[in-house]
Amino acid sequence: MRYSQLLIPTLKETPKDAEVVSHQLMVRAGMIRKVAAGIYSYLPLGLRVIRKFEAIVREEMNTAGAQEVLLPAIIPSELWQESGRWDHYGKELLRIKDRHDKEFCYGPTHEEVITDLVKQSVKSYRDLPINLYQIQTKFRDEIRPRFGLMRGREFGMKDSYSFHASWDSLDDTYRRMQEAYHSIFERCGLNFRMVQADSGAIGGNFSAEFMVLAATGEDAIIGCDMCGYAANVEAAETVPPVTPPVIKKSLFYTTVDGVIEVVLRADRDINEIKLKKLIGEAEFTGTHFTGRPIKVVHDHMIDIVNARAEDVCAQCGTGHYEMHRGIETGHIFKLGTQYSEAMSCTFTGEDGDQSPMIMGCYGIGIGRTVAAAIEQNHDASGICWPIALAPFQVSLILTNIADQELVMTANVLYKTLQDAGVEVLLDDRNESAGIKFKDHDLIGIPYQIVIGKKWLQEKTLEVKTRRTRHMECVSLDQVSTYLAPLLS
Repeated sequence: MRYSQLLIPTLKETPKDAEVVSHQLMVRAGMIRKVAAGIYSYLPLGLRVIRKFEAIVREEMNTAGAQEVLLPAIIPSELWQESGRWDHYGKELLRIKDRHDKEFCYGPTHEEVITDLVKQSVKSYRDLPINLYQIQTKFRDEIRPRFGLMRGREFGMKDSYSFHASWDSLDDTYRRMQEAYHSIFERCGLNFRMVQADSGAIGGNFSAEFMVLAATGEDAIIGCDMCGYAANVEAAETVPPVTPPVIKKSLFYTTVDGVIEVVLRADRDINEIKLKKLIGEAEFTGTHFTGRPIKVVHDHMIDIVNARAEDVCAQCGTGHYEMHRGIETGHIFKLGTQYSEAMSCTFTGEDGDQSPMIMGCYGIGIGRTVAAAIEQNHDASGICWPIALAPFQVSLILTNIADQELVMTANVLYKTLQDAGVEVLLDDRNESAGIKFKDHDLIGIPYQIVIGKKWLQEKTLEVKTRRTRHMECVSLDQVSTYLAPLLS
């Protein structure tokens, strides 16, 4: 592709509303443009990166045995009422009415639609297991959309759902999806961790998150320096002290049965997610309370505090925790029968009895992963794309379009690389070399080939590696051979 034929409106200045690096660089590199709060248009370069990531996701999903479908973005309220989520999901659910005054929502997630589809289509254990996935645009009406593609209202997502006749079958698919997710993020060249997680609003009894490690990550991750155990702070296990601490503090929570007093070490923070799993839904009331609590919970008897760096690992007992920052890009769940029971999604077993299907759910944020890749791969000049996600693999920088020898050489090399299957961007603009160098550093294409003074003086081309700034002088007939191992 020729630069002069592409819409790449780069910016020198950082947008005022862009708080994180990925948002800043995607706007400055001409990849996205804001339409409304949390809603963006994808320009050609940005869409090329999105499509590359989608292709990797599709390949790994297909290899894992999943089948691609496409579900509607607009969902009738009846399905959400059937699952019980219509009245409980909250204001993030964008509710709309059609001309007949019937209620719909713009799908933030598709458990209801997929469960209804399988309910209609699958009747026997012989047809199970089945794993269906889609790559879809979703909408969640975030109260404070921010960070560009990290926390938008409209966003792209790969979500897949599996249906099973047994828990063993679910375990097998969960394992294969776990392996597929590892392959996806490894192919993208990302540094990531899989961590134990809380299932949150989706539901289910077991889940894991895939976190791309980055200093700007919103999530705190605990990882063992010995055994590899990792979990987010909400789910990380801790080892209660052998003896009760000397200095303690009390917190009081209201429950449906009365008030519970929680006693913990004065220097530790309560983990309310762990507490709610222990005592049911609770509401923090503060430390001023008169009366007798119905129950007292001590942190030296049960794990109810947040893990922190230097804690002994609860898994191996010998290693210690380290703290990392991460960006959640994938989440896998064992949903169980939460949706299938509510929506009567059953199958006929080998014994002739009807049973609810056992479900799994597996999501990857498409735009969010692209943004996370930038958070992990950038420098002061711009983006440093991993080769698998880069909008192009190689950029040809023609320093002077008025010099016919340089133009002819650029055109020859452009065709040679294209014929070799290389994704190449030829910068044929009538701009100064300085402007071109800055734009290409900003855009972050992995390899830059400069066609300029070196060619005129020595008949060599400068091949620069964007990430390391390393430069080699290569003859024209050696360029393809030089690039081949770098691009593989």
